[in-house]
Amino acid sequence: MIDQTDSTSSRDAAAKTTDIAPDRAALRAEAESVLRALAGPQARLREDQWQAIEALVADRRRCLVVQRTGWGKSAVYFAATALLRARGAGPTVIVSPLLALMRNQIAAAERAGLRAATINSANLTEWSEVEERIRLGKVDLLLISPERLNNPAFRDNVLEKLAAETGLLVVDEAHCVSDWGHDFRPDYRRLRTLIAHLPAGLPVLATTATANARVTADVAEQLGTGLDSTTAPAAKAARSASPTTAPNAAKAAPPVPRTGPAPLLLRGPLDRASLRLSVIRPGANAPGTAAGGANAPASAHRLAWLADHLAELPGSGIIYTLTVAAAEETALFLQEHGHTAAAYTGRTDDAQRREAEEDLLGNRIKALVATSALGMGFDKPDLGFVVHLGAPSSPIAYYQQVGRAGRGVERAEAVLLPGPEDQAIWRYFDSLAFPPRAVVEQVLAVIGQSPKPLSTMAIEPQVELRRGRLELMLKVLDADGAVRRVSGGWAATGVPWTYDEERYARIAAAREKEQRAMLDYAATDGCRMEFLRRQLDDPYAEPCGRCDNCTGSRLSAETSTTAVVAADAHSHRVGVPIEPRRQWPSGMPSVGVDLRGKIPEEEQHATGRAVARLTDLGWGSTLRDLFDHNAPDRPISDALVNAVVDVLREWSAHENAARRWSGAGRPVGVVSISSRRRPQLIGSLAARVAEIGRLPLLGTVDRVADGPYSGGANSAWRLRSVHAAFAIGPDLAERLRESPGPVLLVDDLVDSGWTLTVTARLLRQAGATAVLPLALATAG
Repeated sequence: MIDQTDSTSSRDAAAKTTDIAPDRAALRAEAESVLRALAGPQARLREDQWQAIEALVADRRRCLVVQRTGWGKSAVYFAATALLRARGAGPTVIVSPLLALMRNQIAAAERAGLRAATINSANLTEWSEVEERIRLGKVDLLLISPERLNNPAFRDNVLEKLAAETGLLVVDEAHCVSDWGHDFRPDYRRLRTLIAHLPAGLPVLATTATANARVTADVAEQLGTGLDSTTAPAAKAARSASPTTAPNAAKAAPPVPRTGPAPLLLRGPLDRASLRLSVIRPGANAPGTAAGGANAPASAHRLAWLADHLAELPGSGIIYTLTVAAAEETALFLQEHGHTAAAYTGRTDDAQRREAEEDLLGNRIKALVATSALGMGFDKPDLGFVVHLGAPSSPIAYYQQVGRAGRGVERAEAVLLPGPEDQAIWRYFDSLAFPPRAVVEQVLAVIGQSPKPLSTMAIEPQVELRRGRLELMLKVLDADGAVRRVSGGWAATGVPWTYDEERYARIAAAREKEQRAMLDYAATDGCRMEFLRRQLDDPYAEPCGRCDNCTGSRLSAETSTTAVVAADAHSHRVGVPIEPRRQWPSGMPSVGVDLRGKIPEEEQHATGRAVARLTDLGWGSTLRDLFDHNAPDRPISDALVNAVVDVLREWSAHENAARRWSGAGRPVGVVSISSRRRPQLIGSLAARVAEIGRLPLLGTVDRVADGPYSGGANSAWRLRSVHAAFAIGPDLAERLRESPGPVLLVDDLVDSGWTLTVTARLLRQAGATAVLPLALATAG
């Protein structure tokens, strides 16, 4: 949706047209006609939009446009593309981060009369056809994801030719370039290489709605569009407070020579006139509810508030959660209470995601309950509300997400329901930041010592790093020139690389500052929109006159007893499946672990049960406290024992009489896994389970060695650390021989699942006919 209603009036715009040279007046009229095809017959270019188009088309300058969502940044590059193509320029290349964004942009381009195509991971079979269309001049606008820039086939066969022939390069959501930003994506760093190969004088446009002065300066530097004091005083001032580029980025791609006109920064006010911002804390001062809901946790009151008040919110909208589990639980709870809702997360199947998007766009559901997987690129002009069930860790990220609402309606609600668990979740995501020096050097050594390229899976067993962090780190090293992605994996370049510890420490400090600011946003008695705009260094920030603090008018925080009781019961439901591992990780023989291929069925454990996930809304809080690194070891509480009883009851009842306990028959006894960290917790859990189930306590699988694992590692490294760490002692082995049959295997926390896999394999080899895992929690 391109909203052209709240800036320069059409009368003022027409008057300004008479002040420019005749050839530029004709150019503007041509641009206006493209805009009308996009946004309707009454649409007129804003003055800033025209300045950007004029700079790109007439002056072939580079531009960085920082404007609010809904301002019409896409209108700039669509109009510029049409005008440049009419003058013989090559196709426009748009680097865009999300497939959903690409789908929307292709549809909009077609309305503007442009022939658009995309090359991304979802249309591999169409690449050759698209490349042929480009060769024949039948593509005006090509959208690619930043990941394509370092796909070996695309980089080697398409990129150089594309850089030579393109007429305009557009970097959408350009804040992703900066690791100071809230949504840094290292693949964006490769744009520096692409820009370095562009012909002199070729225009470049970078756009974003969520960049403060520091990020703006970094983006400009990363894209080779370094801004001077005449175009970006705020951005230049920010440079003195923070570094603007990684120390080795220049080694990967030399800076673009500064020739031609200076780049242009267009930064407008970031107010969203349709948004009504508010913060609600349901149950914060509640005296307690009826039996079954008395002293219900904050999570129950927030769910209850949604059930009670969702129908009152305008139109349809998005409910954002901080975790996948929270999104799925919330969607299910709302469905059970008569609301049309669907979950949308990184775990949602792509076809289901598309269906959910279409249902929301068509107003067939009231709410999409989503993680940040639904972010940039989702465009629904009449989105009536955005509710946050838990606060994002950054006011800038929050501004971006609430900006999904109110683009084409006069009023939209943006409601924050902060939770006590928010900060713990922020700390978890902080732990996924760029790894420490020793780990990075270890990865570089592993790659450097290999005579051939190494895949990510081949690197994993040799490094103590989760796959997501490993992949992100490799991308950063690639962008900085230390490694290179080639056919078959990653190879060392021989380029020296220095760990910029000071920069990473300052980024971490900036993240902490943003988190404190988010807490301040929730607590402020001042204007909330002004607060967000100041976080984005908006020089035009002023009180909005619309938020709850400006007006004194607040949405009700009341929740019904019925809803609170139901929400408390829902969030404390128990029983999470523990699925068996069926395949050993790749590359284990390379680190001396002779395990490969499929795990034989006769060595696997059955599908087990845990009380809950650590990320769950209900039991999650209790379990996170229990497993906190600073929590003392203590016997299991009666409340958790009752939850375990409920799990056992549900688990047994779930299987029909003929296949109870996954066809294994009733367990003949209980076995625990020894723990050096929580021996009281596991010992008491096993004893209580044996007592309740009237089963003998057969013994413990002993830990006989400590592996190299210390937390935060990938799957292969975790298996490496536990594969030889356990053994069946003679007493337990004898009892298994005396009482052959299935056993209930008790553990406290299941994370990667390899401890259960290894110990179950030992028990099966010792004579257990089946192993039924029972744990207090799973990690996610």
